[in-house]
Amino acid sequence: MSELVSEKEIKEFRKPEFPVESVFLNRWSPRAMSGEKISDKELMSLFEAAKWAPSSANNQPWKFIYAKRESEHWQKFFDLLNSGNAEWAKNASALIVVASKTTFDFNNSFSRTHSFDSGAAWMSFALQASIKGLTAHGMEGFDYDKAKKELEIPEEYQIEAMIALGKKGKKEDLSEKNQKREFPSDRKKLSETVFEGKFRK
Repeated sequence: MSELVSEKEIKEFRKPEFPVESVFLNRWSPRAMSGEKISDKELMSLFEAAKWAPSSANNQPWKFIYAKRESEHWQKFFDLLNSGNAEWAKNASALIVVASKTTFDFNNSFSRTHSFDSGAAWMSFALQASIKGLTAHGMEGFDYDKAKKELEIPEEYQIEAMIALGKKGKKEDLSEKNQKREFPSDRKKLSETVFEGKFRK
């Protein structure tokens, strides 16, 4: 469990409407990271979890391209971030770009669910990280075009997101703005997102 927020405190922020396993409530996206190294074994365990996500025709369209903070690749990945994310992600253990193949391997036809499937892999990654006491924070705030060029990602792949992964850090090391945001967020009511029979606004 995070040093930032205990499981008891999470229950104060998150109150499910129906029974759900605690692993879903305990997963959240802190920004405070310690800058500690992460081992290959720890990192690959998260990718192993992602590997078992469901996908259309078992196509497994996701690709994870990563850089550990002590590696020669780190600066290239870090330079993709916008200033807001760079401010706290500088203390991540690894930065990861997620891309998905837009076509099926077996016939090269367009896969409508490639993003959906890759999102399932990301969720598996994030849950495994949370279970292991690590922080996995997904990000949209980076240069997608630069990432595709700098990381030599083929045309048939779509860049989905970046992930900052790290060991738990101290809230006090964040900017004042981000300290105020460092808590598990709540969610919309099911009545706003789940409809029987037809769509409702």
